Amino acid sequence: MENETAFVLLAGGKSERMGVAKGLLKYKHTFWILEQLNRISKTSIKTVYIGLGFNSQHYFDAIPWLKDSLSNNVDYQELKIKTIVNPTPELGSFSTLQTVLKNINSACDVLVNPVDVPLLNSDELNKIISEINNIVIPNFEGKNGHPIKIGAGFWQKLVSLNVSEENSRLDLQLKKATPEEISILKVKDASIIKNLNTKTTWISYLNEEKIN
Repeated sequence: MENETAFVLLAGGKSERMGVAKGLLKYKHTFWILEQLNRISKTSIKTVYIGLGFNSQHYFDAIPWLKDSLSNNVDYQELKIKTIVNPTPELGSFSTLQTVLKNINSACDVLVNPVDVPLLNSDELNKIISEINNIVIPNFEGKNGHPIKIGAGFWQKLVSLNVSEENSRLDLQLKKATPEEISILKVKDASIIKNLNTKTTWISYLNEEKIN
């Protein structure tokens, strides 16, 4: 049976510290955002929403089919890809997340992951997908990370928040949830806590990948 969970990949940031759109960094023989999609394709996920913002035209120039996916789902690696552009990326990543969520018509669970956090191995990613609770957060050696799985009952409330208000952030909204609503899932893959937002961290990650 097709998995009901959708994946939200956030790539709407300005990438000032990196100097280039992070999803368009070269990874082996492809772009980083395509590598992230390749990793998603190895799981039970079938639908991916990509949230773009500041560098959307750069993405469309580099990967033309992303522009096609603005109006129609595009098949890529057996995934259905839908791209959504945040018209106000200057309001931050929560604004991009909210813009994407407004375009999800079904009451499905969603996995949320910034493009600069490498996706963990498919076995542990599938465990996150399979875990049943309103909120599922992976944890590596005591540190919480991404992707975070959120149920429809939770994320549908996020859509109505005023994005300009101070508490309109995913981390602050998660803190409002009751302990019973949250599952902390221990994983062995440190990828969940990496943040590849500078040239230094990116080069370090590439060197680690060569070793592994």
